[in-house]
Amino acid sequence: MSRNAAVKGIVLAGGLGTRLFPLTRVTNKHLLPIYRKPMIFYPIQKLVSAGIRDIMIVTGGPFAGDFLKLLGIGREFGLHDLHYTYQEGEGGIAEALGLTEHFAEGDRICVILGDNIFSGEIAEAVGRFREQKSGGKIFLKEVPDPERFGVAELRGKKVTGIEEKPRNPKSKYAVTGIYMYDNDVYEIVKTCKPSARGELEITDVNNAYVRRGAMTWELLDGWWTDAGTFDSLLKANTLVHGTVAMH
Repeated sequence: MSRNAAVKGIVLAGGLGTRLFPLTRVTNKHLLPIYRKPMIFYPIQKLVSAGIRDIMIVTGGPFAGDFLKLLGIGREFGLHDLHYTYQEGEGGIAEALGLTEHFAEGDRICVILGDNIFSGEIAEAVGRFREQKSGGKIFLKEVPDPERFGVAELRGKKVTGIEEKPRNPKSKYAVTGIYMYDNDVYEIVKTCKPSARGELEITDVNNAYVRRGAMTWELLDGWWTDAGTFDSLLKANTLVHGTVAMH
């Protein structure tokens, strides 16, 4: 792959956000404020800062139209266009990803979960992914409570497995909600079977790449948090506020 290989951006912003009821009875979780901006602004800005201009938002639920109202064609981010698709029901992250196949059109993709808020930049990692012959790339972060997350088992520069919310984590490295994939990801999604909670899990997609020996990893700089619970939403607000105050 050359450094000019196209990488498209995808922000996954579906789901009903039930852990944030009653806030999410009247709006989508990803439209809640993180300090001075709606949550969805942060992942879009990270993609744009990494030089990715072709971006699709995957949303769902009763408030999907509000994304269009808020974001329009992405002019606020210097974009000329922003793409949207709709996920019916609660089929999971991997199912949402599968809906973007027509948008990817054979190109590679960089996926960010819409409730992942982080301070580091990913431009250099996107460049390295373009150089990667094939496969996927995940971003890891050392955390004090790995049992809350998908946890990577590592051997040197190799990922040897990813375990979802393990009782006895094999490392302290959580898999963050930033993923890069070649176009094989869509065939992999089609082979995924629903988990116990009836969803297609992104961990199964990542492990398919691990089994192929085609998954690379990087440590994510700076701070990182999800914002899907009251505690993590507060934490995200506090971290962003602190970062803005420093500048």
